[in-house]
Amino acid sequence: MENNIFELQYALDTFYFLVCGALVMWMAAGFAMLEAGLVRSKNTTEILTKNVALFAISCTMYLVCGYSIMYGGGEFTAFLDGITADGVAGAEEPATYAPSADFFFQVVFVATAMSIVSGAVAERMKLWAFLAFAVVMTGVIYPMEGAWTWGGASVFGMYTLGDLGFSDFAGSGIVHMAGAAAALAGVLVLGARKGKYGPNGEVKAIPGANLPLATLGMFILWMGWFGFNGGSVLATASVESANSVAVVFMNTNAAAAGGLIAALIVARILFGKADLTMSINGALAGLVAITAEPSTPTALQATLFGAMGGVLVVFSILTLDKLKIDDPVGAISVHGVVGLLGLILVPFTNDGSSLSGQLIGAATIFVWVFGTSLVVWMILKAVMGIRVSEEEEYEGVDLAECGMEAYPEFTNK
Repeated sequence: MENNIFELQYALDTFYFLVCGALVMWMAAGFAMLEAGLVRSKNTTEILTKNVALFAISCTMYLVCGYSIMYGGGEFTAFLDGITADGVAGAEEPATYAPSADFFFQVVFVATAMSIVSGAVAERMKLWAFLAFAVVMTGVIYPMEGAWTWGGASVFGMYTLGDLGFSDFAGSGIVHMAGAAAALAGVLVLGARKGKYGPNGEVKAIPGANLPLATLGMFILWMGWFGFNGGSVLATASVESANSVAVVFMNTNAAAAGGLIAALIVARILFGKADLTMSINGALAGLVAITAEPSTPTALQATLFGAMGGVLVVFSILTLDKLKIDDPVGAISVHGVVGLLGLILVPFTNDGSSLSGQLIGAATIFVWVFGTSLVVWMILKAVMGIRVSEEEEYEGVDLAECGMEAYPEFTNK
């Protein structure tokens, strides 16, 4: 009887893991649509190519070495070791889900981190330089910081984040801030788009070509986030875990709503009008803010945390523009700045974490990912170049990099 109950629990938790992984995979479509909507029409095909290619590269590199690094103590271990192992026999506490389900759930998180980079460097980066970076990011850079956080390994033998009180439930820092750190390094090496900033430092808006598509992308991401946060409960086959899943879903949704409303109001106060792109980023900021700990806040607290993210993201986007850090989709602000906020908010509802642990964890993630990414971008710049020519940028990277346009009948040069 007891064995039958365990088998049922194993089947349910494995199925839940796989469904949540599929929801997170669907976020790849959300990023693709969001970014395609927020770039100019002449750069749409290339940004879509980046998104489909980075997903495939992420899955392959994490399979080849990333998973082993992340859950092998931060070292290269046996090929696919742990994925092919028996999930039931031989463990001190037998796993309640299939190891391959765990790998699938983890691999779609890697792709999410890499998707953050593509939007920030849009409209002027060479396609193949970006894909070369994706190989290193998903195969080594992300798995190493993942080993120090979710993997429980010590940071170069110096300290262990878990012992310091670091907690990141679903990845505000581990996934989102890491992706933003890599993006920031790329943007600094790459430079701004031509015409984005005037000779006296004035910021010139470069509107996206398809706001309906960007809005669709936001809703797909909102939906996919239920798998992102909900799946991180890691189980659903008991009353306790099922209740936890329900709370996480409720709080994830509440935070997104709070973020959107807050960004909409702040934009109205600052600009005198409703700003759709700020509203979209407000919803995403709310989602990022709650990702670090969606299981312990009340629904009202989750709404307020999301609202804080929505307010912060508007001012962050404006500030980065003043600093001439050109991010066409606001990815660095949404995922990086608000990702840090999410980590800082954890101790307010989770007694098992500490503010000092959160700050040390955030610093560890940022310094590692930003530093290594900067080195990789500089090497790529020296070896193959990372920016298209001024003429190619003017004509659009669709033609220069892909030889085709997304809207051939409507593209304006």
